[in-house]
Amino acid sequence: MILSKLSNLFFSTTLVIAFTVSPTLSQSLSIAQNNQASTKQLNDLLRQGKEYVEGKNYELALVTYQKALTLDQGNAKIFSSIGYLQAQLGNYSEAANSYKRAIRLEPNNPEFYYALAYSLGNAGDNVQAAEAYQLAIKYAPEDVKNHIGLGIVLLREKEYDRAIDTYYRILTLDPNNSDAKQLMAMALLQQKQYSEAIEFLQKATVQEPGNSVLQLQLANAFILQGDIPSGLNTLKKLQKLDPKNHIVYLKIGKILQLQGDKEGALDFYRQAINIEPNSSQAQEEIGNIFLSQQNYLKAIVAYRRLTEIAPENPSGYHYLGTALKARGRTEEAISVWEKALQLYRDHSDTAKVEEITLLLQQFN
Repeated sequence: MILSKLSNLFFSTTLVIAFTVSPTLSQSLSIAQNNQASTKQLNDLLRQGKEYVEGKNYELALVTYQKALTLDQGNAKIFSSIGYLQAQLGNYSEAANSYKRAIRLEPNNPEFYYALAYSLGNAGDNVQAAEAYQLAIKYAPEDVKNHIGLGIVLLREKEYDRAIDTYYRILTLDPNNSDAKQLMAMALLQQKQYSEAIEFLQKATVQEPGNSVLQLQLANAFILQGDIPSGLNTLKKLQKLDPKNHIVYLKIGKILQLQGDKEGALDFYRQAINIEPNSSQAQEEIGNIFLSQQNYLKAIVAYRRLTEIAPENPSGYHYLGTALKARGRTEEAISVWEKALQLYRDHSDTAKVEEITLLLQQFN
């Protein structure tokens, strides 16, 4: 009897346990399966995102990594990947925010600080960019790129002494660093120390005769000092050294234009456009030359092209309107002048706003 009662009690207890434990086991199994599925989905998204990045399809890559983020909010690498993609798309403020979130998860990662500094600098916040570069240097003091980045934002803030100190720090890490030489040259040029810049750059170009950036800086130094023949001579040497550098053709064209050789200048501007079809500066100068020659039809063509490649540049619309008006196409001129007026206001260019306003008032 006692055995029977004990058997019944064991059976009853087993049933209770079965009904109370089985759902828990089922839930655990379900959670494990869901976790496994989420992990697979996350890995698939990360793999797909990487493929999009490799194919330079940054918009789809960004969407893909943002989906991955919903599955793993604690992954610093996902935040940094999103930051990288935002920067590639020119969304530097959003990129900085993503890198800040990555840093919260990995506060000792120098690459994150470097990327944050780069994004902040491109967003126009040079002060915070300098702070981020200094943190990158703290965690990776031997990494030259951190010092170079710091030097660049210091120059933007006109902190020349600190920028020059950074140049010397770079030399202790890499005595022949080309970027450091360019940094030093910029510091001298921005301070209008042209003689010192020329002396420095002449030595630097002897050390690196194939460095087109240093050669271009030397040409600029000569021109800014007023030694146009030496500047032009340096540019022509550079043209042979780096024949695909459209900036060289632009600068030679500008010198010829200032010297009154408009046809020679046009030739060099056209060569610049052949190398870099979207060069707004070359296109604008071509339009200016045709406008000065009263060749309004060609000026219209040049300025229309300028508005295509630089739609936020008010000059294109301004002088397109001038050329159209000269051809008697007043309604079209008014339309593009109104666009120019809007852009000048956006750029807070008071003098140009007044100029366009006066033009438009003549037709009201």
